[in-house]
Amino acid sequence: MLDHMTFRVSDIGRAKAFYSAALAPLGYSLCFEGNYGTNMLGFAYPDASEPDGKKADVWFLDGPSPYGGPASTSGCHLAWRAETRAQVDAFYRAAIAAGGTDNGPPGLRPDYHAHYYGAFVLDPEGNNIEAVCHRPE
Repeated sequence: MLDHMTFRVSDIGRAKAFYSAALAPLGYSLCFEGNYGTNMLGFAYPDASEPDGKKADVWFLDGPSPYGGPASTSGCHLAWRAETRAQVDAFYRAAIAAGGTDNGPPGLRPDYHAHYYGAFVLDPEGNNIEAVCHRPE
């Protein structure tokens, strides 16, 4: 089971604006913004099992690692689970309005499974982000 993911971005302000808008329809909000050697953002969703009532599982760091590697994370596929197809639609609209690029509009993907309803957007770094609902509606 995954606990959290961290991605490097070339512009932390742009990432904050984009992901604040794109993830809001899925119940996420910015829960941390600070500097621990580099500017960082943490996004969380409500989770009653966590001590503070939310779970930060997506993190963004500004710029390259001091240990080497690329300046930003790109080319990844990140998918967030949505509870409803309406959330998938809202995610797509919000991500596009925030500067994302269409990479597959909301709709059924029956090749995946009968109820797979997803939407795909390229984020400002070139990552393929998705919201998906697996429920029949």
